[in-house]
Amino acid sequence: MDMAGTRRFPVWLLVTWSLTRLVLLLFVFKVFVFPGPDVTSDVSVIYQGWYDTLSTGTFPRNDVTWQYPPAAALAILSPALLPFLDYAHAFYVLAFLADLVVLCLLLYAGQRPGKIMRGAWVWVVGVALLGPTVYARYDVMVTAVAVAALLAGTRRPRLMGALIAAGALLKVWPALLLAGTLKRWAWLSAAATALALAGVFALTMPGAFSFLGFQRNRGTEVESLGSLVFHVGRHFGWRGQVALNYGSVEFLGPYVDWVSAAALFLTVIAFGWLLLWRASVRRTSPHTLADAGFVAVLLFTVTSRVISPQYMVWLVGVAAVCLSFRASRMTLPCGLVLAACLATVLEFPLWFGHVVASDRQGVTMLLLRNGLLVLATLTAARQLWHDTVSRPAPTVPPQATRTQETLAPS
Repeated sequence: MDMAGTRRFPVWLLVTWSLTRLVLLLFVFKVFVFPGPDVTSDVSVIYQGWYDTLSTGTFPRNDVTWQYPPAAALAILSPALLPFLDYAHAFYVLAFLADLVVLCLLLYAGQRPGKIMRGAWVWVVGVALLGPTVYARYDVMVTAVAVAALLAGTRRPRLMGALIAAGALLKVWPALLLAGTLKRWAWLSAAATALALAGVFALTMPGAFSFLGFQRNRGTEVESLGSLVFHVGRHFGWRGQVALNYGSVEFLGPYVDWVSAAALFLTVIAFGWLLLWRASVRRTSPHTLADAGFVAVLLFTVTSRVISPQYMVWLVGVAAVCLSFRASRMTLPCGLVLAACLATVLEFPLWFGHVVASDRQGVTMLLLRNGLLVLATLTAARQLWHDTVSRPAPTVPPQATRTQETLAPS
């Protein structure tokens, strides 16, 4: 057997993944206690309560904390696949398996032509830095679908579109991954899958779209970029409060509506920038699909009224796909996202009490985390623009001009 062209087995990567994931499981199974608030209560209390309602064939229409699209029901009901475990433990095992699926996808991709194992390392390190919160939220399951969609994108646009639609009906944000493709079959597949799934839920389970009203009434959450206005304002006499509102810890009081409206305005600006980029693209590469998706998710994360710790799982997953491409130039923004993961686990759950109190330690850590995300967004957007719009096209011989165009219509 000729071993000259084979890749070395990634022993250290697998050892690192195994050890860090064992530690995460020990924390969520409470063999060890992770400092700060109990991150598992969302599963054992909120998710299990939703499970009881969903099991009756209806959505929790009167629960304002239910703010998710209809396919989220599948994630909440999934512990029924492991009836020999109690609900919470079954959920943690399934989250672990979703993590494993992402690793396997990235390992497989890393051995393909033009790919590299760097992306798998991003996933291994990023999830470890975020701590046990990853296994105590269903976002890791959504991220697995999103990673599969991006990796399928350049070769199988129909599959990519179907996976993106499924992911969007789990938690909306995967729809942003369509930003990097103009392939008709990807859009048609996404639209058809979304309509079919939404129709099934609407016809079979009452309250499938009640989440839309609950989302509209959310305010400014204490970890968002806009919240820094009130964290600082509390030291200068701002007369507001922090309270549990619509399922998250939010600021309530004067001018909160203004800041929430400003966040929505920035989201519109971000969408406008993406449209401008799409209209200005001159050249693409096989990694453009992932890079554009990464920028889109960053833009809509930093402008959100909520930047919960689980949002970081999305960014780590898409960043991992970007850096699976040898030619991707997103190394710096991906590194900033990993740094933001470390800052995130410090602000939640370790020092969340300081964040809620708006004291110097909490505000400093939140400013660091959000500052890293803003810097990652700006550098990633700049790099995407440079690679696809402003950089001069390389001179190539005619026989080498046939490349994989992720943005070209098919």
